[in-house]
Amino acid sequence: MSLEDIKKTSQTKMDQSIAAFKNNLTKIRTGRANPAILDTIQVDYYGSMVPLSQVANVSLIDSRTISVQPWEKGMGAKIEKAIRESDLGLNPASMGDLIRVPMPPMSEERRKEMTKLVRTEGENAKIAVRNLRRDANESVKKLVKDKLASEDEQKRTEAEVQKATDKHIAEIDQLVAGKEQEIMAV
Repeated sequence: MSLEDIKKTSQTKMDQSIAAFKNNLTKIRTGRANPAILDTIQVDYYGSMVPLSQVANVSLIDSRTISVQPWEKGMGAKIEKAIRESDLGLNPASMGDLIRVPMPPMSEERRKEMTKLVRTEGENAKIAVRNLRRDANESVKKLVKDKLASEDEQKRTEAEVQKATDKHIAEIDQLVAGKEQEIMAV
């Protein structure tokens, strides 16, 4: 593996860490309705557990209400039960074939809990990025030890990896701040 390969690999993995972090952020509840919040819900579909999105159409009615339209007639009650039993604190209401999921306004205490959760997720993402930096630096040191790269190249590569790390950590901080603002907005 060359120095360029190490830089590209660490950059790609850091980008993947950011993408995973963004995905985790969409699952954290804010005051507004977001269909992605129901992505983690599993529904009993003829004896096997499947994601809600595979048995129903999930969309927004307005900024505080999610609609769930089951594809099969008999699935409504099972979907409603799965949403109610999830740890999201949602209370779905069935209206014929359509299931409406109103998003209750969050209390101040709940908002603070959510911001702590966002910060924790952000810290985990930063740790992942730092671990990738460490792995890249160890790979570079191994190349120098095996006399496949010079110490000057090592310093240059480590500096570039550090720049990429700083950029990704700044992006994580930005995402955390934005999500906190979104949660605290009433």
